[in-house]
Amino acid sequence: MTDLSAKTILVTGGGRGLGRAMARALAACGARLVLTGATASDALAQTVRDCTEAGAAQVRTCLFDVSDAAACQRAAEDLGPVDVLVNNAGRGMRLISETFNTVPTRFWESDPAAWAQVIDTNVNGPFYMARALVPGMVARGQGKVINISTSDQTMVRRGYAPYGPSKAALEAASRVWAQDLAGTGVTVNVFLPGGAADTDLLPPAPDKKGADGKLLSPQVMARGIVWLCSPASDAVTGGRFIAAHWGAGPGPDAAAVSPPVDKPRIM
Repeated sequence: MTDLSAKTILVTGGGRGLGRAMARALAACGARLVLTGATASDALAQTVRDCTEAGAAQVRTCLFDVSDAAACQRAAEDLGPVDVLVNNAGRGMRLISETFNTVPTRFWESDPAAWAQVIDTNVNGPFYMARALVPGMVARGQGKVINISTSDQTMVRRGYAPYGPSKAALEAASRVWAQDLAGTGVTVNVFLPGGAADTDLLPPAPDKKGADGKLLSPQVMARGIVWLCSPASDAVTGGRFIAAHWGAGPGPDAAAVSPPVDKPRIM
């Protein structure tokens, strides 16, 4: 089993969904965890208990909104050194419409406040967190930023604005950050489920499923996040990894690695 007992790993939005699944996988490897949430919740408290029972060396919670730049900076100063930042916190299409997956909302029908909240959390939030934590990583000569994204199809699917475009922006930013950090010892990679996952981003329904008719368990993220947080991926940066294609080994199979492109393609 991978030993992450020397790593302090911060997972934003760590109380539920993909965040909870990743936190539990990292806890089983002995990591020191910091789980963030916008507010206190029973879900976050349960995740703390689960991670403690799973074997985490330490589990701390930190309550703040990642869309608040000053709050992100204060949290970074209070927490001390963080080895790995997992930018997982996100807002989905349910802010736009509770029926978005069955009745597409045209972009001009979206409420501007809801649109802004999605962008503030999904695009600005990862920037604010990285801006607060990366300088310390650079000073120490090591660190990792892992940005949680979505599938290519979702980025451009009808009725999925602004969620899809927000993840496209995050992926473009990740490519830039990886280049900016070249030679510093700090890496930036993108990690995504590879399909719709059974989280609160989808409206509750007896036949809950994604646009492709399938639904992944959040647990699909477990093996990949452990590898991405481990020393095995220290030399890997600017990559894009797909959890659903991971395979049985600790590292990614070829199918789990998106081939690099020299410049973005219009999909």
